[in-house]
Amino acid sequence: MLLKLKTTDHHNISICPSVCTWIGVTCGARHHRVTALKLSSMGRIGTIPPHIGNLFLLSGLSFANNSFHGSFLPIELAGLRRLRYISLEYNSFSGQIPSWLGDLSQLQDLGLYSNNFIGGIPTSLCNLSKLEMMYLSNKSLRGSIPEAISNLHNLLEGA
Repeated sequence: MLLKLKTTDHHNISICPSVCTWIGVTCGARHHRVTALKLSSMGRIGTIPPHIGNLFLLSGLSFANNSFHGSFLPIELAGLRRLRYISLEYNSFSGQIPSWLGDLSQLQDLGLYSNNFIGGIPTSLCNLSKLEMMYLSNKSLRGSIPEAISNLHNLLEGA
């Protein structure tokens, strides 16, 4: 994703020290690998490239308030097992909320509101035992709230 914004070569994105100086990119001090992408309100347009799934040390992903779109979030993001927060509010994503989000066991904050997601809340989100905040409000979401959501004992806030 990052080099796709700058160039077409994406093979060394997670270890390239120069990437760590880019605005919105946070790298770990020890290994200089990308640990967070904070590209909110930066006027970005397009889809989220699947190459972001290669950033296996990523703990934060914030693309809120841009013009990202697409009928789904790339399945490659499902491998980002260290993600603690995802902020995709105020974009134009569509389709159903991916059930694989429920496999991101470290997730504490999930923000998907103000998009064009349809369908219901995936039951798999109820597997996120560390989830503290979940923002899904959307006029296009339909269906009942899964009963198992009451098992999210760390959930402090949600809409």
